[in-house]
Amino acid sequence: MRSMHTAHAVWFTAPRQVALREELVPLPGPDQVRVAAIASAISHGTELLVYRGQVDPGLPLDLPTLAGSFAFPIKYGYASVGRVIDVGAGVTHLVPGQLIFALHPHQSCYILPAYLAIPLPAGLDPELGLFYANAETALNITHDAAPRLGESVVVIGQGVVGLLTTQMLSLAGARVIAVEPDPHRRALALRSGAVAALEPTHEVSEQLRAHNNGRLADLVVEVSGAPSALQMALELLLDEGVVVVASWYGHKPVHLDLGARFHRGRLTLRSSQVGKLAPETWPRWDHGRRATTVAALLPHLRLTELISHRMALSEAEKAYQLLDRKPPGLLQIVLRADA
Repeated sequence: MRSMHTAHAVWFTAPRQVALREELVPLPGPDQVRVAAIASAISHGTELLVYRGQVDPGLPLDLPTLAGSFAFPIKYGYASVGRVIDVGAGVTHLVPGQLIFALHPHQSCYILPAYLAIPLPAGLDPELGLFYANAETALNITHDAAPRLGESVVVIGQGVVGLLTTQMLSLAGARVIAVEPDPHRRALALRSGAVAALEPTHEVSEQLRAHNNGRLADLVVEVSGAPSALQMALELLLDEGVVVVASWYGHKPVHLDLGARFHRGRLTLRSSQVGKLAPETWPRWDHGRRATTVAALLPHLRLTELISHRMALSEAEKAYQLLDRKPPGLLQIVLRADA
């Protein structure tokens, strides 16, 4: 095996500026693996905020695979699938040729701490493995929401994470009602287990009651990324209901009316972030159990139709420009490392 590989990596050099840079990738050291990427997926939430420069420049990076800073330049991303080329000393659970998911930016070849390489099920289409990170987020949201069997849950936003959350909540026994402006995504929500898919109009509360036996929702998950959706979420809740906020709004301001409806209805706002497990699941669940559960779920989820665009790694700049425009029908953009 060659001691050095030349790789190509995607960097943001300034807000909305993308460059493809060459990097030398050495042999793995102790407790590391070297991976040849097959494809990577662009996050439509956090990663889009980073691309636009809408993240606090002083915020620390939260993964050892990231490089640079939010003040730019930065190498960012966290959904790559590839095959192990070779392993360093002390690595016993991974072997060359093994298909893995990696929390790593968009790069054709890279070194990775072995604990961040998630083995994927044998025979899984590598492109489907790209949904590991978003499926993990969706499972965490489901654990934070913790619906009881038969409860109604509104999921606002049917992007990739929203559609996966709709599937997870449905598997958990919830009666899911989606809210989404894009008709293509509403159709996907119905195929993903939602009993209804509504437009976010001024009449959405009445629409919800019409599809939910005259009631508002027990729980609302806000995963649209739109700050205005949070007020809508509060208005769709029954008394004592909970809004699980899975969106990260970055620098975008959020304006809420926390008057009588919020106060007298004893409504709850709860943040969900994949970096931490739902506290109610401790000590029964840890990150390892969650990782194993998500990997086992991947072959059983509706994933293929979530990919709307496939582009070469060298076309990354065009891919981000497309994502920034958000044309109708856009869902998951996949960057092929070998294209």
